[in-house]
Amino acid sequence: MLPELGAGAVTLSVWYAEPGEPVLEGERLVEVMADGATFEVVSPATGRLADKRVFPGEPLVPGQLLGSVE
Repeated sequence: MLPELGAGAVTLSVWYAEPGEPVLEGERLVEVMADGATFEVVSPATGRLADKRVFPGEPLVPGQLLGSVE
C-alpha cells in the first residue's frame, strides 16, 4: 500500500519487479514521485510479485493497493 507522502500529486514512476519474480520483505518494489521528490516503497513481505494494479504515470492516493505479493 502507498504510504502518506504529502498533500501534492503522487504518481508511480518505476516498478523494480515483474509479476512472477521473487521479492524480499524490505526490498524496494516501486518508486513514486510526490511534490518533485522520489520515494521508494518496499515490499511488505517475502514471496513473488503476483500482480501490478497501477502502472508508471498513473496518479496514486494514500492507502492505495499497488500490487500484491503471494
